Amino acid sequence: MAEGKYFDLLVTDDDLTLDRGGNPERCFDRDSIAQDIQHMIRETGLLVELVGNRDVRKKAENIVRLTIEVDNDERIVPGSCEIREPESGVFFLQAETVEFGPINMQMEVG
Repeated sequence: MAEGKYFDLLVTDDDLTLDRGGNPERCFDRDSIAQDIQHMIRETGLLVELVGNRDVRKKAENIVRLTIEVDNDERIVPGSCEIREPESGVFFLQAETVEFGPINMQMEVG
């Protein structure tokens, strides 16, 4: 089994991911960091506000707030996070980890 500097239990669709033996699977390094960021974003509640808000200035303010939260993670290169909304209600996040390369994820409420 691969080991890494950072690890976590793998969560898929809000539930632990189990292997064939029924044991929780783990994720490592970049995947663990990305999963932590997804959970942090969910806990802030800002993604729900982004989707539900039609005020362009408030939306931009919330994207900046989320970007700062991601950049504040010590495992992320400060200033590397970018969040964009290519279509209504769908957001893409890109950030560079300090040790493990880029993180790219799609975020949506639903």
